[in-house]
Amino acid sequence: MLQKENPTINKSTGLPRKRFYRARAHSNPLSDSHFPVPVSPSHVDYSLHYPQLFPSADRTGTSKKIEFADIGCGFGGLLISLSTLFPETLMIGMELRDKVTEYVKERILGLRVANPGQYQNVSVVRTNSMKYIPNYFEKGKLLKMFFLFPDPHFKEKNHRRRVISPQLLDEYAYVLQVGGIIYTITDVEELGEWMKSCLQNHPMFEPLLETELEADPVVKLLSTATEEGQKVARNGGQTFQAVYRRITPAS
Repeated sequence: MLQKENPTINKSTGLPRKRFYRARAHSNPLSDSHFPVPVSPSHVDYSLHYPQLFPSADRTGTSKKIEFADIGCGFGGLLISLSTLFPETLMIGMELRDKVTEYVKERILGLRVANPGQYQNVSVVRTNSMKYIPNYFEKGKLLKMFFLFPDPHFKEKNHRRRVISPQLLDEYAYVLQVGGIIYTITDVEELGEWMKSCLQNHPMFEPLLETELEADPVVKLLSTATEEGQKVARNGGQTFQAVYRRITPAS
């Protein structure tokens, strides 16, 4: 009996077709969604995310942890680029929209099949990062966090929904190791100023120098690796980025 073709998968590439996974551009992060959340970072099952590297849920004997987190990862463009740029680093995308999360999962699985041995270090999880960051990451374990083209929440009454805020920066500072970096970019000037101001005024972050930005290969990906960034470039739009390092506050 012939196996029925899956219309959501591109026959030539083995990758998911994006049009079957379209969703609203953003979700309300303050609404209650129903998905499993680990009780603590030690309860995150790495075997579900990185099966070739962690054949079982038992992580005894290994100190390897997730070091990159892409918050609101969208369709996974940045993650895919980072996976080959940093093949020894575990990374994860955190996305609230269920269809988009499913697309990224299928995309990673397809890339693993098409490229044996590659993309084993990247995964995605459906979760609300504004609520559950401490459930996934231990203190001082992350090297990089990414916030690319987040929802601007234009109305002042909705600014509390913004993923960069003084309160949330406390949590991000907790999970980032000293020297770890937060990368932000947007095409909304007011939001860009907001994120920069929040970071600038936080005692545990300092901006990278221009020479450091130029030397960092990740900075070049901020505006080119994601679907949103590519759309802005096609339309000739501007982007506004803020890249800051986690520091120990002066006593």
